[in-house]
Amino acid sequence: MGRRKKHSPKHGSLAYLPRGRARGWRARVRNWPNVGGEPRLLGFMAYKAGTAHTVIIDNRQGSLTFGKEVAIPVTILDAPPMIACAIRAYQLTEDGLKALGEAWSERLPPEISRVVKPPKADPGKLEALEQSIDKIHEIRVLMATQPKLTSTGKKSPDLLEVKVGGDSVVKALEYAKKLLGNQVRISEVFQKGQYIDTLSITKGKGIQGPVKRWGIIRKHHKARKTRRQVGTLGPWNPSFVMYSVPRAGQMGFFQRTEYNKQVLEIGSDGSKITPKGGFKHYGVIRGDFAIISGSVPGPVKRAVILRYPMRGPERVEAPRIEYINLAG
Repeated sequence: MGRRKKHSPKHGSLAYLPRGRARGWRARVRNWPNVGGEPRLLGFMAYKAGTAHTVIIDNRQGSLTFGKEVAIPVTILDAPPMIACAIRAYQLTEDGLKALGEAWSERLPPEISRVVKPPKADPGKLEALEQSIDKIHEIRVLMATQPKLTSTGKKSPDLLEVKVGGDSVVKALEYAKKLLGNQVRISEVFQKGQYIDTLSITKGKGIQGPVKRWGIIRKHHKARKTRRQVGTLGPWNPSFVMYSVPRAGQMGFFQRTEYNKQVLEIGSDGSKITPKGGFKHYGVIRGDFAIISGSVPGPVKRAVILRYPMRGPERVEAPRIEYINLAG
């Protein structure tokens, strides 16, 4: 019998190629789910404050730990109210959604001028949208965060265009008109026990070699020339380096979407969730907050977009929280 070939599976995942840096510090929402029923906002933006672990009563039917106490990791988000700055309408064309028009509010936060030069509020723009309601396919609201209410140290707000869900475009437009110029709290968008998707930019690690970037094995200490490089760049034919060969390059600072995170708690008094001395590298939470099960991409102070789930389960009852460890 001949020697059995050594089994060496592919190191790392090729699913996220090319591993290039994100365009900016804030994630981009490329898709919004189709949510029927009454009109509602389908997204919100918060800032990552820190992580902790909680002890909950497992309420998943069929689970081996059903009815018992289990410890799970959680992420705590600082979620001050957002301000609805503008309404934007889209029509459906052969090339996809195209902007049909927009109307800005008169009551804008003064910090908005740091990121965009808003046009003057014109009541005629809203009337024009109402007259062209037959052409409108989708209504979105331009929301601005209030980082001055957080401990991030930022002054410039982050803008997020949020889709208004619902069965009727007419009702969606009326709903957006009521929000225009007002504050929107996270408790008005999401509820306790609901599943959401999180979009964020991961922690950047700069240029890294193939050992750290792809997890390849270091060569023998008597290897020729290098130890932390691949043993071969590929065959003679094809006579080029294939994309699947582990190479050095950018690691981290990628946009990542994590699906089906459950909202365990939404509150309005951040002092109840802030540890003594504040969160490490962040500080204290002074207002609204949200506790999300599991981890969320990115370091602390990073903006995190919360979105209605694209393929999530129906809203279920949130498990009862017995204890939250904020010591670490």
